[in-house]
Amino acid sequence: MPLFKRNPFGHILFIKRFLIQVLGVISHGRYRKFNDLQIEGMDVLRSLPDQKVLFISNHQTYFADVAAMFHVFNAALKGRDDNIRNVGYLWKPKLNIYYVAAGETMRSGLLPKIFAYVGSVSVERTWRSAGKDVNRQVKMSDISNIGKALDDGWVITFPQGTTTPFKPIRRGTAHIIKTYKPIVVPIVIDGFRRSFDKKGLMIKKRNVLQSMVIKEPLEIDYENEDVASIVEKIEYAIEQHPSFLKVLTPKQLQEQEEFIEKRRFWGADKPKEKEKKD
Repeated sequence: MPLFKRNPFGHILFIKRFLIQVLGVISHGRYRKFNDLQIEGMDVLRSLPDQKVLFISNHQTYFADVAAMFHVFNAALKGRDDNIRNVGYLWKPKLNIYYVAAGETMRSGLLPKIFAYVGSVSVERTWRSAGKDVNRQVKMSDISNIGKALDDGWVITFPQGTTTPFKPIRRGTAHIIKTYKPIVVPIVIDGFRRSFDKKGLMIKKRNVLQSMVIKEPLEIDYENEDVASIVEKIEYAIEQHPSFLKVLTPKQLQEQEEFIEKRRFWGADKPKEKEKKD
């Protein structure tokens, strides 16, 4: 690789690789030490092409969600099966991973600007700015930049555009799917909101069950399905459709508790062991 080779956004690749490695080593303990990220579906990632893949996910923090996906994606491509043990998978990271983020967020300080260099495709939100509701036109340059990122590699997007759960899916994601026709892979995450602060930088609570489920690609008829149909598919795929807000029966609650208990990790049981010794 030439020393100063750049990606389509002008970022020097060896600098990007260095930043991914450093930030990856720093953040690794957040998913392996303070908490233990449970992962399902990493084999799906290994079956994907190198380009034109759009990941859609629910959103819980500004940065921790994306950082976890960088870990999981690279670990999967190095042959790991549903784990991110041994951060050596970042020795040669995948450099054409991008994520869609609000330009306002990525310009909010030095650290976000560094994160942006790692792979942000910054867009201007059409509905929110500086903490206030707005109503403005989509910038065509934002759409074309997402297309440019898809042509180069994998793109992560959060189609609700907010960390608040069960908010409506932004129709722009469906338009991007119809326009660029990428493979669309849903991801469902949980536990990040309880583990970290809203920005995803500070650890708020330890020994929280974090999970990431990577699902099979969606079946989409790019030519004939309308935007509303694609939006509804996205809602169900990332488990943000209003039907997921239904009240659980006692039996369902018990099954959910049993499922969580099966997936408990070693750290969650340590306090109990200490109490017994005391």
